[in-house]
Amino acid sequence: MAAVARITATGGATVVSELMFLDCPAYLDAAGARRCALPAEVEYRYVQASTDGPLESATIRCPSGHWFNGPIEFLTWAKTRATRPGQPGSAQRAEPGQAGR
Repeated sequence: MAAVARITATGGATVVSELMFLDCPAYLDAAGARRCALPAEVEYRYVQASTDGPLESATIRCPSGHWFNGPIEFLTWAKTRATRPGQPGSAQRAEPGQAGR
């Protein structure tokens, strides 16, 4: 949990806490067809240096025990996958005798 202490005008301190969750990106099968998708709590946020500039990064952990470190853009995933004809996961199937065309 991230907590931030702020000093008020009267000299008192208030604590503001913020919880952040991402869907767990862990694969549950060898084919990569099923994801965990449980809510993974962001335990720690940090900025990582790269040649293209700073990357917002995080450490996340889900209730199943999966944990990941890395840039947030790589910890998130699209729930619906766009596929192209002929690519794995495509709904189109080759008719008998069409293989290799």
